[in-house]
Amino acid sequence: MERYSNTDGPEALQPLLDRSEALDRLSGAFDVLIIGGGATGLGVAVDSAARGYSTALVEAKDYAHGTSSRSTKLVHGGVRYLKQGNVALVREALHERYLLARNAPHLVRELRFLVPVGSFWEKAYYAAGLKMYDALAGRLNLTPSRPVGIDEAMRMVPTLAHDRIAGGVAYSDAQFNDSRLAVSLARTAAAHGAVVANYARVRALLKDGGRISGAVVEDVETGREITVRARVVVNATGVGTDAVRSMDDPAATRMVQASQGIHIVLDRSFLPGDSAIMVPKTADGRVFFLIPWEGRALAGTTDTPVDVATDDPMPLDGEVDFVLEHAARYLSRAPQRSDVLSVFAGLRPLVKAAGHSTAQLSRDHTLVASPSGLVTITGGKWTTYRHMAADAVSRAAQVGGLPVQPCRTGAMPLHGALAEDPEWAELGAAPEEARRYAEADPGLLHPRLPYTLGMAAFVIDNEAPVHLEDVLSRRLRALLLNAEAAVECAPAVAARMAGALGRDAEWARSEVRSFTQLAGRYQLDREACHA
Repeated sequence: MERYSNTDGPEALQPLLDRSEALDRLSGAFDVLIIGGGATGLGVAVDSAARGYSTALVEAKDYAHGTSSRSTKLVHGGVRYLKQGNVALVREALHERYLLARNAPHLVRELRFLVPVGSFWEKAYYAAGLKMYDALAGRLNLTPSRPVGIDEAMRMVPTLAHDRIAGGVAYSDAQFNDSRLAVSLARTAAAHGAVVANYARVRALLKDGGRISGAVVEDVETGREITVRARVVVNATGVGTDAVRSMDDPAATRMVQASQGIHIVLDRSFLPGDSAIMVPKTADGRVFFLIPWEGRALAGTTDTPVDVATDDPMPLDGEVDFVLEHAARYLSRAPQRSDVLSVFAGLRPLVKAAGHSTAQLSRDHTLVASPSGLVTITGGKWTTYRHMAADAVSRAAQVGGLPVQPCRTGAMPLHGALAEDPEWAELGAAPEEARRYAEADPGLLHPRLPYTLGMAAFVIDNEAPVHLEDVLSRRLRALLLNAEAAVECAPAVAARMAGALGRDAEWARSEVRSFTQLAGRYQLDREACHA
């Protein structure tokens, strides 16, 4: 039986994410089949379904399991791309920043940044660059940039190392919750009729007369195989792009160069204000950020080339040292390894270019169709996911011979956009839902985490988590906010999951063991890093 919740989005009724039902519905024929449940794939599913195409999406692990839940949590134009001369990408990203803030106001908010400078000339240089940034945004700009003196810089960031700077430049970008946006996209796609299934792995591509006609999908939890027919298949698997392309053509050349970026999470005392720090250039050519996030301070990132992509990348010792050293340069109190609450790593799917470092590789997206009709979309970044999806669906419609339909996502609110309770806003819960779950389970999940037992129950019941990690890492950000606290509350959440999913006590214990092992990778005192 189909279950529904009261909607706070564009539809009168909005389906829950029901994995069992989705798997049953997969064994049919669709206009568009999407492989990959990260930012790009979910964006393609929303766009395709909104255009009226019958749509299915399968994800081998959980939604946003990889890169899409391990970002710097910024919706931004990309200040450093101006220096690279990629004005078109910056303009596009600033336009998408505006659309995303309008369509998902429960997940996106303005964030004020300070660029600390060491001299008058440096201030003039960055002030001019950021005025160009404002101009590219045009009427869609946020608070305009402006130079600030040392006193105002200290008001913005009270913990700034004031003896090492001569003021700075203030500007605005936006911040968001990446894994929650992924869930919002999944629920929006489902609201428009798409079938979305996590832990559903593509084992083979189907071909008729040399043309791709679908895929064989395995339910990872049971081993059941499902034949999915589709007029066109879209490969949106990020760092897994080349693996899917090789299913189509074993001789296909590699498109993607993975680049690892890590972030460390610190106590809010290191960055107590509401403003962030942005350092335009580090030793490896990347921008460095110190950002207030979810009641903590987030610092990163690195740019380390990776030859072999893995599902759960590990931070390197040198990367952790790099982030800590750069944080220490700009803060009055240098963070130590013992201060790190959590550390996480993600892999960027950058499009390869000979002779360029990963820091120099373009963040533009690439869209190609193989001779057999596999449409591949890769590269890009979270901010531009909607534009990437629009391009991919238009190309897929052409390849699959689908009737031409316009993109409708530019002015389409995402699930949860009208959420009212600020405490529950990021979960996108309708007022009645938030009230019911809050009253049933009002206690805190853990004293060092900003979640209640009711919030955990809500995501378990409504958002198709399969494993404990899905709840504590992505539906809620407990693992990233404080890995130790996440482990301590794991047994209570596992017990709640077992009851909801019809599992026994041994399943709950096994999930806690697996999660505890995973959490060790996010803690520096548990061999989290490798040389």
